[in-house]
Amino acid sequence: MGKVYLTGAGPGDIELLTIKALRVIKKADVIIYDRLANPDILKEAKSGCGFIFVGKEDGRHIMPQDDINETIYQNALKYENVVRLKGGDPFVFGRGGEEAAYLFERNIKFEIIPGVTSAISVPAYAGIPVTHRGIAVSFRVVTGHESPDKKETQTDWNSLKTDDTIVFLMGLHNLEKISKKLIEVGKESDCPCAVISKGTTKEQKVVTGTLMDIAMKAKGLRTPAMIIVGKVVALREQLKWFENDK
Repeated sequence: MGKVYLTGAGPGDIELLTIKALRVIKKADVIIYDRLANPDILKEAKSGCGFIFVGKEDGRHIMPQDDINETIYQNALKYENVVRLKGGDPFVFGRGGEEAAYLFERNIKFEIIPGVTSAISVPAYAGIPVTHRGIAVSFRVVTGHESPDKKETQTDWNSLKTDDTIVFLMGLHNLEKISKKLIEVGKESDCPCAVISKGTTKEQKVVTGTLMDIAMKAKGLRTPAMIIVGKVVALREQLKWFENDK
């Protein structure tokens, strides 16, 4: 039996791939990768390496998660080095924990290789620090995939009203609902917001506004996208280095 490397690919910019991730990619016998992993990373693989795409997009799954787990397992029975390449970090809404548990139950060796999470790197490329002295001493990362009008929710919406900075991942399609819910639980309607599409890549687009108007302003943006809520968004005018470098 081989070993599985649950590997973070970073947020999009290939230069944010870690040295350790690059090392295991170069020796991989097979790479099982998702949609958010920069495809240029696959060019670093050795000759003869196999590739299996298991991406998901807007609710359309090439392969259900249970089948992905089994695919990783079956390849670990065939190959010495299996890389499961996941966008961002495997443990930040990447379901890496589920995949690791599946392998553990079947006595497959695995290693977690963290990736640069989009939760901090994408705002940084947009010139938005998630914390800043005198403005924000904390930040929270929340899934935006869970609709606020869901009858049973794991999100404690009431607790979000006091957070300095909130980062919603995978929330573009729920943006209007998220904005309304935050206002409903006590966030000011003029609280600064930003939506960042395809962050850290050449296609990066950023729209800023307030909770009241961000849904309207962000129409037309494409996934992957994230939502930033908080006063730190106002710092973007001074700190938007990435677009100024283009």
